Amino acid sequence: MKGRQGTGRILLGFLAALVVGVILGSVVQTQLNMLALQELGVTIDIGTRLSATVHDLLNFGPVYAILFGAAFLLSQAMAAGVSRVIGPRFRGPVFALAAAAGLWVALATANALAPMPTLIAATRSHAGLAAMLATAALAGGLFARLSAYRPPSAGSHSTTSMVLCCLVVGVAWPSDPAKAQSEENYTVETVASGLEHPWSLAFLPAGGALVTERAGRLRRISDDGQLLEAPIAGVPAVFNDGQAGLFEVVLSPDFSGDRMIFLSYACDTEPANHLCVAKGRFDGEALADVTEIFRATPAKYGNAHYGGRMAWLPDGTLVVALGDGFDFREQAQNLSSHLGKIVRLNPDGTAPDDNPFVGREGALPEIYSYGHRNVQGLLYDSVEGRLIAHEHGPRGGDEINLIEPGNNYGWPVITHGIDYTGAMVTPFTELKGMEQPLVHWTPSIAPSGMTRYWADLFPAWRGSLLVGALADRSVHRVQLEGLRAKDSETLFKELGERIRDVVTGPEGAVYLLTDSPEGRVLRIVP
Repeated sequence: MKGRQGTGRILLGFLAALVVGVILGSVVQTQLNMLALQELGVTIDIGTRLSATVHDLLNFGPVYAILFGAAFLLSQAMAAGVSRVIGPRFRGPVFALAAAAGLWVALATANALAPMPTLIAATRSHAGLAAMLATAALAGGLFARLSAYRPPSAGSHSTTSMVLCCLVVGVAWPSDPAKAQSEENYTVETVASGLEHPWSLAFLPAGGALVTERAGRLRRISDDGQLLEAPIAGVPAVFNDGQAGLFEVVLSPDFSGDRMIFLSYACDTEPANHLCVAKGRFDGEALADVTEIFRATPAKYGNAHYGGRMAWLPDGTLVVALGDGFDFREQAQNLSSHLGKIVRLNPDGTAPDDNPFVGREGALPEIYSYGHRNVQGLLYDSVEGRLIAHEHGPRGGDEINLIEPGNNYGWPVITHGIDYTGAMVTPFTELKGMEQPLVHWTPSIAPSGMTRYWADLFPAWRGSLLVGALADRSVHRVQLEGLRAKDSETLFKELGERIRDVVTGPEGAVYLLTDSPEGRVLRIVP
């Protein structure tokens, strides 16, 4: 009987400490995220703060319970063994230290395995990590106390039972609304295959095309549709890891005369890397006179959120989209950083004199717009004279925006998405002085690549944005009318492919790049 009582005491003590640790961890991470917003000048009232805290308990809490629970179980078992050896005098500190160490190992392991640099945003800073480890230590100390032997008394388990009733979990995801069948009949042709994560496609005026591979290779497709085996020589050194690699290729507006092409890519190494842009002269087989014209500052660690899309404006300036680096999302609001921005450059990489922040103290002159998360689609629509971009949200909150110079697009202060862990990035979806998207997707489709279709082969698609989707493995047709937009149709779902880029070909066909180790260039014709 005494043995069963001891086992029951330990089990109830463990569960009570686990629940307390999860609740404390969730509450602390919420307050740390709110503090990051406050440091950007955002006012958060007590009602909003409480609402965010409850949201995270219900949505982040279950995810954190799995991570923390596994670490807590192993660490407390080890602490029990150590405690038996050294005696009961240091029981509390041993269990507390083991819990904190266990959570640290669990977070480090999760960060190493997850595609993003840091899984739980609150632990991006040393202070945030220390605060989260402190909640684990408190849970460990509580377990040491609750599991220690003491003579039973009436109602001794009442507190434990009350704590166990505190955690109620519910997660609900809206289903993706069904889209209409395409108004156009089409045939899918394979132009090229065997490409390693193809990223961007640019057509050559004399025929054929250039295609980038994220691994760092620039390939040529001949005018008769053959993928040439040898990569084009002279491409700058590329940092290729995770999302990092060779991104966009665009031709100079005067390519027939100057033969210049521009490349965006990740450069340097994992501990300190950048989004870079270089230009070089293309002779049909190699690049010559390659020069780096832009390097985003400051350097960042990790291998995520580079942006990399580029587009020419009618005045001959180049706009380049940049990501926030994932762990550095608050930098999207910092005008002394390129992270989370769209920049506008002269062809030599200098900042045009009429950029919106030229001459402003503390602001980088290249910045054209800010408050972006990870821009993966960028185009200038010459028919209507508009610069259009789309960007990834976290779990939901993907956006299409009309880009105007000097405007703030909100990230991370406003968003319709939440973090991958279920935690709230921000309690706000709109604030004064921050632009609202034309369209946003929740759940996320992970948009990538985009064209505005004005050709004649598919009349029903004229004027629509065709937006590639990685997570949704499709292309979304978005109808634009002035400042209104509607996601009206999902195309090419039957391919089952992650779509990295969408391009209108010179003959009016639609070209798709599929994102995989054996990626393809596909041609869509009637």
